[in-house]
Amino acid sequence: MSNEIDMEMLDLFRLELESHTKTLEIGLINLEKNSSPQNVEPLMRAAHSIKGAARIVGLDKAVDLAHSMEDILDAVMKKKRVIDSTDIEVLLECNDFYTSLLNHEIAEIPDVLSNSTNKIKSLIDSLNALPVKEFGSEMPKTNGSQKAHESIAPTNGSNKHEPKEAIEIVEKKSIEVVQPPNEEIEPAVAKDEQTDTNAKKTDDRFVRVLSERLNKILGLTGEILVQTKLLRPFGNELQILKNGIIELNTLKESIYQELQPYNISEEINENFRDASKRMDMLLSELRDYIDDFDQFSRRLEILTDRLYNEAIDTRMKPFSEGLAGFPRLVRDISKKLGKKVEFKIRGESTRVDRDILEKLEAPLNHLIRNAIDHGIEMPDERASKSKSETGTITLEARHLSGMLMVFIEDDGKGMDPEYIRKKIVDKGFTTAEMAQFMTKAELFDFLFLPGFSTATEVTEISGRGVGLDVVFSMVHEVGGMIRVDSEPNKGTIFQLQLPLTLSVLRSLLVEISGEPYAIPLSRIERIVHLSTSELKKAENHYYCELEGENIGIVDASQIFGIQKVKTERIKYPIVVVSDRLSKFGMSVDRFISQTDLVVIPINKKLGRIQNISSGAILEDGTPVLITDVDDLVRSIDVIIKSGKLEKADINPQKGDKKLKHILVVDDSITVREVERKLLENKGFKVTVAVDGIDGWNTLHRDNYDLVISDIDMPRMNGIEMVKRIKNDIKYRDLPIMIVSYKDREDDKKAGLSAGASYYLTKSSFHDNTLLNAVYDLIGTP
Repeated sequence: MSNEIDMEMLDLFRLELESHTKTLEIGLINLEKNSSPQNVEPLMRAAHSIKGAARIVGLDKAVDLAHSMEDILDAVMKKKRVIDSTDIEVLLECNDFYTSLLNHEIAEIPDVLSNSTNKIKSLIDSLNALPVKEFGSEMPKTNGSQKAHESIAPTNGSNKHEPKEAIEIVEKKSIEVVQPPNEEIEPAVAKDEQTDTNAKKTDDRFVRVLSERLNKILGLTGEILVQTKLLRPFGNELQILKNGIIELNTLKESIYQELQPYNISEEINENFRDASKRMDMLLSELRDYIDDFDQFSRRLEILTDRLYNEAIDTRMKPFSEGLAGFPRLVRDISKKLGKKVEFKIRGESTRVDRDILEKLEAPLNHLIRNAIDHGIEMPDERASKSKSETGTITLEARHLSGMLMVFIEDDGKGMDPEYIRKKIVDKGFTTAEMAQFMTKAELFDFLFLPGFSTATEVTEISGRGVGLDVVFSMVHEVGGMIRVDSEPNKGTIFQLQLPLTLSVLRSLLVEISGEPYAIPLSRIERIVHLSTSELKKAENHYYCELEGENIGIVDASQIFGIQKVKTERIKYPIVVVSDRLSKFGMSVDRFISQTDLVVIPINKKLGRIQNISSGAILEDGTPVLITDVDDLVRSIDVIIKSGKLEKADINPQKGDKKLKHILVVDDSITVREVERKLLENKGFKVTVAVDGIDGWNTLHRDNYDLVISDIDMPRMNGIEMVKRIKNDIKYRDLPIMIVSYKDREDDKKAGLSAGASYYLTKSSFHDNTLLNAVYDLIGTP
């Protein structure tokens, strides 16, 4: 064979190896609980397939190990030996060796195998050294840590003959048809041969496509869908044309009747009759064409919808495909820690976007590790609490309201909010006075800060304070949300709310100042129509009462900084949106419709656009901007707290004293409110921002006399924001003050070097230090 053919065959071998090693890992763990022939058969077949594929490609060194694995599994299936935890441990080590090959480039695999001769021989020797325990002999007892953990493998072999994915994504090659190895797999069980044959036929061919090409196909199908929808207005125009001809024909007949008393010539009568005949023929033909067009457009819409849905489905995978390593992870860590853990997975068949599934693996790994290490107690501790010695970790995925909901729950010791409150104060994140007013939800938010951990010691498993930060970043990266709740001695549950797909977004279309905007439907709390009498005003902002809750309201045109179109209204359409801590109502011109939008990313050259996440094309070809709800809520919060919210027909009073304007930037709502009230009570006008990005954007909305900022904030920290402000010629002379919990000399130098005029600690709230610094920089209000 040529080198090119060798590389192609190695590529196919690697692809097949990836599938079979996953099958073996999941199945072997399941055997600890149930070693029935139905559960052993797919594992024996997987080992057999690895052996056959390696032999065909010419990787002889990979053949013998797979053959030894197959022999043991075949004996177990035929009930010639009993399998126990020791056997499974060695088989997993063998499978790990094959899995390790996947970490290398395709061309490196032969050399890796050649350099692993001793390793392969050692593994084969370990397999051969396993004692054969025949059926009927006394089974060795297993300790608690060797007990089985629930696997995601289907019971009763229900997926035994399920066809492979129609399309798989790989990094190399364009499109090629893949044939399985010529070596025939001997049936291990005589029964159900017909089903096996059918399964082979189903698995006979599959296509591999570059992800870039698949994305292009998806984009084209979206464009085709939009263009097809444009046939509707074209059909409507044809109907208008037909109606015009009918009206013209009626007018002609009316004129003809009015001319009858005037004794018109026969020639004119003949011309009228000829015109009537031609018009009737034209109208008849037009009706036929319109009927044909309607049928064609309906068929085309159905076909394009099917094409579009199929294209979208190629991006979707079962949730179970991203979970292959988790049962093994739980098994190994729980054994290492001497804990008993049962791992349950629900919603394996839930369809998930492949990109989201890929991004989920690392965060879920962190959460599961934390649950085992921090959550689940030791068996004797659980027994002393009247709990089962075996703890339970449940991973669940399901669709809810157009979103993917992922839950990770354990029944362990949970987290004590009071302990977290103390930890926050001890680490200097806030003062004891501020901490005592924090809600349970606000306290748990500190868990997602970089470096924050409730662990008393650092271990190789967890406790480094990086896991939850990774989870938080990933969830927000894909436009999702994360919540955590916990009760001492009852357990902890993390809830990840993610979009079903990154390609399609179910949205509410609204009109704002004559332009369409899309709001993700899953981020909308509710929509209502409110009359003027239902709008109340207090402390310079409007609000309404919904289900006993006061909700602040702002006009959408103010949020996006566009000119308000004045209209007479009886009712105000309100969209209620929220994030973790805040809930607001946004007044729009009108609700248009609900629709599915094909998401089009905004060109990176445009940079980040405030309040906007992406774009889309409507059915009529109109471009529409998709809003960033988290950014919207932050913008609304700024507008309301700054006191700038007014009705469109209310203008500022002339001659009002212009107050000095201060921008306060801090990610802690408690600190923001303390600073705002302190400064407002002294007569300053205060606007707040929740992090560096929000602060930078808010700075461009108005004129400010002073910026007061924290250092440690998400998205952009205070030092970076100060540098950005000072590098902008427009704001170079704007005074900036840093107020932080950090009081080290290095931190102060960093802040002052970045361009800050003052560096104060947050203890300055309790005396006049902060106010004196403000007076020194900008004077009295």
